[in-house]
Amino acid sequence: MSDDSTEDARNDWDPEAYDDDTGFVHEYGGSVVDLLDPQPGERVLDLGCGTGHLTADIAERVGESGVAVGVDASVEMVERARERYPDLRFALADAREYAPDRSFDAVFSNAALHWIPRDDQPAVAERVADLLPPGGRFVAELGGTGNVAAIVDAAVAELRARGYEAANPWYFPTVGDHAAALEAAGFEVRLARLFDRPTELEGGREGLANWLDVFGDSLFADLDDAETDAAVSAVEERLRNDLFDADTGTWTADYRRLRFVAVRE
Repeated sequence: MSDDSTEDARNDWDPEAYDDDTGFVHEYGGSVVDLLDPQPGERVLDLGCGTGHLTADIAERVGESGVAVGVDASVEMVERARERYPDLRFALADAREYAPDRSFDAVFSNAALHWIPRDDQPAVAERVADLLPPGGRFVAELGGTGNVAAIVDAAVAELRARGYEAANPWYFPTVGDHAAALEAAGFEVRLARLFDRPTELEGGREGLANWLDVFGDSLFADLDDAETDAAVSAVEERLRNDLFDADTGTWTADYRRLRFVAVRE
């Protein structure tokens, strides 16, 4: 599976399905907030905040004397975050261009950076560096090399068998690749860890289909609804022996994550 991504992995976000079918995203993200360790009074930016659950967690930790701001490039996600957490600050913004009139003590990101193309990762790292003072920290988790490789490979193979061009749409870097981008932007990488995290998908027998419905728009963009349904069913069959437990009726995705702590020099 190629890890190269040259175009944005466009996705038509459904905030309700995102929360209902992939709630594990923010649940696992809680340990990344622990790694960030927000302190009372700090100003923290949540980059790619989604529906705002982790922004709210950060806001609770920084308290009334601090500030937590969530930004996301999806109108739907920002609207849902504002509805759910009306007392918090959320903004519609692209991570490559966000230029607020304030600086932050720390920048946080969970499961968002891999939606940005490889060629734009230096711009993101530079933008984050500009938002931090010396000593400010950037703490994040994203998909690492080999993340959901079985799912992507099966989807790409099925699409190509149906006559469509297909490739991995996400940026899933090695530790070295991403550390190099951070260091070039003026960060000292204090921690960078790639690890397997097999993840049970919610929804039982519909778990894989739900996952592809939430995250797979960029894979199936050229197909109509009927073709997409047929392709997803075929992908399920390709993966059933490896990722489905018939005894429990559960799909397990082959997640691999890259987690890092970087400090602005």
